[in-house]
Amino acid sequence: MNPTSLDRTSPPSRTDTGRTFDPALPEGVRIRVLRAVYGDPRAAAELLPRLTPRQAAGLDPLPTEPASLAPELLTRYRREIRALPDDTRLLLLLAAADQYPVATHAFLRAVAAGRLDTRPLEAAETAGVAHATAGGVVFRDAWTRIAAYETGSPADRRDVHRLLARVLRAEGETPRRSWHRGAGALGPSVRLTAELRTAAQQARDAGEHPFACALVERAAALSSDPREQSRLLNRAAGDAWQSGEGDRARRLAAATDSDALNGVFALRAGNAAEAFDALLVAVVRAGTSVADGVSCGGGAKADTAWGMAGRAGAALAEVARREAGLAETALAEAARREAARADGAVAEAARSGAVPAGGARTGVASADGPRTDVAPTEGARAASASAPEFAGAGAAKSVDSLTGAPSEAGASRTPPALRTTTGPGTIAMPRTTVASPTTAVPPTPAASRTTPTPRTPAPDHVVHLLARATEAAVYTGDLRRCREAAAVASRVGIVPHGTLGGLAAAFEGRYEDARDLLKAAAGRCGPGGDPTLLIHAGIAALMLGDHTRATTATVRAAASARARGANVVVAQAMEFRAYAEFWTGHPKAAETATADALWQAHATGQDNGACHLQAALAMFAALTGDADVCRERAAAARSYALGRGLGLPAALAQWALAYLDLSSGRFAAAAARLRALAGFGPGHGHRAIRHLATPHYVEAAVRSGDTRIARAAHADYDRWARAVRSPDDLALSARCRALLAPGDEAVEHYRIALDLHARGTRDFERARTELLFGGALRRLRRRTEARDRLHTSLEAFESFGAPHCAAQARAELRALGTPVAATALPTPGALDPTTRLTAQQLMVARMAADGATNREIAVRLALSPRTIDHHLRGVFSRLGIRSRIELVRLLAEGEAS
Repeated sequence: MNPTSLDRTSPPSRTDTGRTFDPALPEGVRIRVLRAVYGDPRAAAELLPRLTPRQAAGLDPLPTEPASLAPELLTRYRREIRALPDDTRLLLLLAAADQYPVATHAFLRAVAAGRLDTRPLEAAETAGVAHATAGGVVFRDAWTRIAAYETGSPADRRDVHRLLARVLRAEGETPRRSWHRGAGALGPSVRLTAELRTAAQQARDAGEHPFACALVERAAALSSDPREQSRLLNRAAGDAWQSGEGDRARRLAAATDSDALNGVFALRAGNAAEAFDALLVAVVRAGTSVADGVSCGGGAKADTAWGMAGRAGAALAEVARREAGLAETALAEAARREAARADGAVAEAARSGAVPAGGARTGVASADGPRTDVAPTEGARAASASAPEFAGAGAAKSVDSLTGAPSEAGASRTPPALRTTTGPGTIAMPRTTVASPTTAVPPTPAASRTTPTPRTPAPDHVVHLLARATEAAVYTGDLRRCREAAAVASRVGIVPHGTLGGLAAAFEGRYEDARDLLKAAAGRCGPGGDPTLLIHAGIAALMLGDHTRATTATVRAAASARARGANVVVAQAMEFRAYAEFWTGHPKAAETATADALWQAHATGQDNGACHLQAALAMFAALTGDADVCRERAAAARSYALGRGLGLPAALAQWALAYLDLSSGRFAAAAARLRALAGFGPGHGHRAIRHLATPHYVEAAVRSGDTRIARAAHADYDRWARAVRSPDDLALSARCRALLAPGDEAVEHYRIALDLHARGTRDFERARTELLFGGALRRLRRRTEARDRLHTSLEAFESFGAPHCAAQARAELRALGTPVAATALPTPGALDPTTRLTAQQLMVARMAADGATNREIAVRLALSPRTIDHHLRGVFSRLGIRSRIELVRLLAEGEAS
């Protein structure tokens, strides 16, 4: 195990990085390669030829061990270090061990405890390898530190780790002491494995997921039990994923068989439909394992285990049957596996005497008949009490909030089972039955019972798994899956988060029920909450049109994720925050934050999230009138989304292109694009995006002369707006009614729309309503009021940085006989450039002023050199300059002022 502690979130530190990469390499792979090699272009140039075609395409994880990343570079560095005196090498080895995997700051204490002389470090400083400071040793770079560690013999490494463990005795240093004790061990040790597990939990609670991953990996190496090793590696994979080490997480998970992890990986970097299937299987398994842990003891426990397993398989089979044509899908296959496992559980119970051999099926709820309870026997009690697979699920004390995987303190995987109190005699239930977000679904007693058993609330990790399944359904665009997930949750006995129930109800047209469920979910956005549930609160608020609450929830989700060390969740929170920023008048600031989130998504291996953010940047570019960037971003997002079944980003990118057409006066093209937003099949469209885009579709359809379909679309939108009672949605509905109304009738609808806008937050849409109202007044020859409305909209669009919409307002004013010149560009130095440039242009300008070439800027921003050239031309045009020298001076003056 080699030291890898350098912060991989730092930008590249060399200026020739752009020449390292193949332009055809996907931008996500480029960023991950750059991050893996610590920004060193020499190591990147060495790694790229070693990548397999699947790794180069981003399909397989990249190497994670230093010897696989840059072996030739490490060989040269090792040779350089071996030329140093023995005492110098020993001190460098001690310093490197002190910095792996996190700095323990024990080097000087270890030197004093070992009575070592630090003067030999002068040789390392003379050679340019490292230098001593008051706090310890600073290496030339990360690769030098790795080489210093690897040049030591195994015996020397163990010795220095033991020395460091001996001096780490202060309060709060227990996990680091445990790490060094484990690193200094000779072989397997049950005691050290348990100690490392405990230390990992402490690190996890402190938000140090990279350290927790290293501790659990070491615990797995010191364990001699294969099942225990699999569980520990599964937990390490979860910690690696949370910390943003996507490649390491996927490599660790390959050694385990976790539906939860595989589902999360597929959700963030694979096929969303497959992610939904895997996560739904994990929901059933996790929910039934918990049910087994809280069920009654003795023979009843063994008996209910069989019944739970049978109902788990039946629930999955029911879901598979309701998906027409999907009999051979992963979900159906999982159902068959669960049924087979149930049969095996019964056979094993019969052999052990826990269940009578001839009456095993008498305690099962099936689709063919009601369950008949069987009294437990003493043999069953003894068998269930001694069976480890039925005893451990309730022992878990912590879970991975992202994947739902139980901690290593929990027991082994248990057979899938459902709660004993979840269902009536049959598994059939109305498809509209959805669990409330605040109260548990009351149990229906079996035929032979007189009193129902209270249902135990599902633990957090099961709720998280269901939340991830909901996200997978949202990503696919196939919202029928939300209904299926809600049905399975009800059968398993899980109370789902309100977002799932709300989406399912909205899909079925039960808008009032959807409103109540979404409001309950959106209300859970207080500070310090769980990041996953905060993201779902933001999604619910977006559905309700409450952009202020959506922004609050997603900002708090990102802050909570950072505080917990869950770096992987930060980019995901930004994905949904972008929607709230579209129309609230902050496109420039939001564009900067979204571009940063895109880098984070690529760096952490979340290519699906990066696709979503690409689509969001396409929408920002459409709002700011940057047609080239809009088309480039949208094309990249749609190309990726169509291959992964991601309907949400595909639809958002299509909406961006449609808005670009709409704001440029290409109404027929905009209407055609918007009609396709609910396209059939995963990855092609999204009903929720089509709903959000309905006001734009009505505008485009009316302007192109097609009002029949526009009226039908508006009728459904108006029904939703009246149900949720959002001022912004009601305002947009009134605007649609004005567009569809003849002559003077439209005026009153526009006035109502503007009154409602005054109580909402969508400032950008309010400006567009002013523009449309001014145009209608002009056609009615109400020139004075029309002029006022158009001037108001023009000022708003200019403040938002939306030149296309501003051009439409000027055209209307010119038609009134009131020519309005375009805003004059300032002379150099007359105005701060930050007020004249878009967020993306400002980032490019600052990098160019720092001396970066177009190719270097393209690599750092994950764009093409052609796009960077386009941005620089726009920068020079807006600032009225002609050279980079003037750009440097203008930016310096702006910062000084």
